[in-house]
Amino acid sequence: MSTLPVTSLLHSLQHQRKPLNHRATSLALIGLIVVSFYIFFVARPSLDLAPIALRTDALGHAGTHGSHPQDKDDPPPSSRLFRLPSNTQRKTVTVTNVNRPQVKLDESQELAAVAAFVAALPQNMIPRSIDPSKPIDPQLVLDFDTRSPRAADEVNRIVQHVWSRYPVMLFTKAHHAHSREIRRMISIMDLQPPPVTIEVDQREDADVLIPLLHRLTSSTDLPLMLIGGKPIGSMATIRELNESDELHKLITNAGAVIDGSKKKKGH
Repeated sequence: MSTLPVTSLLHSLQHQRKPLNHRATSLALIGLIVVSFYIFFVARPSLDLAPIALRTDALGHAGTHGSHPQDKDDPPPSSRLFRLPSNTQRKTVTVTNVNRPQVKLDESQELAAVAAFVAALPQNMIPRSIDPSKPIDPQLVLDFDTRSPRAADEVNRIVQHVWSRYPVMLFTKAHHAHSREIRRMISIMDLQPPPVTIEVDQREDADVLIPLLHRLTSSTDLPLMLIGGKPIGSMATIRELNESDELHKLITNAGAVIDGSKKKKGH
């Protein structure tokens, strides 16, 4: 039996297989091009319709859109206020409020807003361009729309919260005998919450802040002690109140706890 027909048959099959391989490769390549075209030019616009929105919270961390870290227990306004608003924030006033007058602050409200503003963040500075002998522009120290119909209510909430959060505030000078004395006097009391001490002469806005505080408190010099938002008086007055234990009563009535660390451990 001759093998020639078998050999011819194999050669014929090999010649037929080559066109089939080329055809399959071409079809696969065309399919890949079609799929790529669909992904990049057809499906992509529909994906862009629903991007994942990110937001940045007050601490600068990114979070998912719709999260509200302030929703928990609705923290008081001072946790989100008292920083200089940016130019962008100042421009985002709703059209309905543009023609409304700004909320007016009396001296006690102005003192609360200024005190909370400078105590909240070290970088919060009173602009040097203001005239400390005149009422301050509320928008400089309040981070909300001061033309809003609810602005007056917001101010009242701020006043209440500021003095409950900072029942004792000291405005002192870093290297000053009376300032050292008053800081030592208050330190011995071990207050809770701790007193807030602002070393005014170390601040960039000292030339504006000092006369501003003098106007709002009728004080003539530093150190200045505020208890429950009320100025106590001169250093001589503070000494007398301390010696008669009246100073302790004022501080307690303002909401601070004397020997707070010891009582907290005992509790």
